[in-house]
Amino acid sequence: MKQHDAVIQALEQLGGQSTLADLYVETMKIKDCEWRTKTPFASIRRIVQTRPEIFRIRPGLWALRSYQKKLGLVEADKGDDIPEATQNSHTYYQGLLVTIGNFRGHLTFVPNQDKNRLFVNKPLAEIRSLQELPTFSYEFIVRKSESVDVIWFNERQMPHSFFEVEHSTDIHNSLIKFADLQDFYSRMVIVADENRLREYEYKLEKTAFKEIKNRVKFLGYNALVKEYEHEVLKAAQPFSL
Repeated sequence: MKQHDAVIQALEQLGGQSTLADLYVETMKIKDCEWRTKTPFASIRRIVQTRPEIFRIRPGLWALRSYQKKLGLVEADKGDDIPEATQNSHTYYQGLLVTIGNFRGHLTFVPNQDKNRLFVNKPLAEIRSLQELPTFSYEFIVRKSESVDVIWFNERQMPHSFFEVEHSTDIHNSLIKFADLQDFYSRMVIVADENRLREYEYKLEKTAFKEIKNRVKFLGYNALVKEYEHEVLKAAQPFSL
């Protein structure tokens, strides 16, 4: 079997679309293909980038063109004005954060209003480890955290990290949430496209956020994807090099 055929077969087995990390693992399971290289993952990256049967949906996520209509997929950089594509992008980054948190041993939660949205082929409800938000403080404080995009909790069900994904919405609103939750010894992270870093820095300089200025961090999409790939491949040691 040719290498590109193995990648296409793996994508089919994964439902027509897959993160690059999961594609690495699935492709290495196909026994009929010999890679004869010390860097098969680099070869897989080249294949998804060059084969006409495959297209990029967003950073780290690829799909077969034959599944595009069936799955309602939009190519990268072509869906900015499509509300559904924007929401799917938001959910995708939530899913990456939840999966990373699970791999690292945290309890994970996404808002119930988002639980039925799909991360690749699974609803977020299936990958978050907590189905209800822990009552980690007074009720009125817990309510303030209900809409935070992703929360990692420690084993005592206290918040370890708060994440807000800013795909198209105002970073200012997320910083207000973090300011309301500043009394917890927790990380606070804005996740967004790298080109929004300057906007993030500008808004964080506002006087209203002086108490959290040195606590909030920025995580770009590409950096998030790399962290996801690292965790997936670390968990799949037999397929890692």
